[in-house]
Amino acid sequence: MNTSLPLLPTISTTFIMLSSISVAIGWYLIKQKKIEAHKKTMLVAAVFAIIFFILYASRTIFIGNTAFGGPDDIKIYYTIFLIFHITLATVGAVMGIISLITGYKNNLARHRKLGPITSVIWFFTGITGLTVYLLLYVFYRGGETTSVIKAILGF
Repeated sequence: MNTSLPLLPTISTTFIMLSSISVAIGWYLIKQKKIEAHKKTMLVAAVFAIIFFILYASRTIFIGNTAFGGPDDIKIYYTIFLIFHITLATVGAVMGIISLITGYKNNLARHRKLGPITSVIWFFTGITGLTVYLLLYVFYRGGETTSVIKAILGF
């Protein structure tokens, strides 16, 4: 097990987990008919997700993505899991934006249908994101990290 954790991935993973936890709290609040608290909590969840995305995108562009450093015999399973996570995150982000817009525009019929599905997808996005982090930085040492700029421009 790795004992020194990288700062930026640890911070960004913390923000995506805070976003997922906030969504769960927001869902609980709306079940309690606490509409204003629900709105505020979901906005906080969105802000946490945006902070995650800014940190993740910046790190990916300027520092790079870290390759899986675990055993070769499980690398294919990690890669499949990573693709699943990326798909969930993309779908969850788009649905999250639509859910926020429908909620704030009081399109409540659509919001009530979409919100629970979005929440479940976002919760699983958080769990799979944490799992990716654990596999890359805690259980195994991360592999090589190459920035997008370096990969594209060659320096």
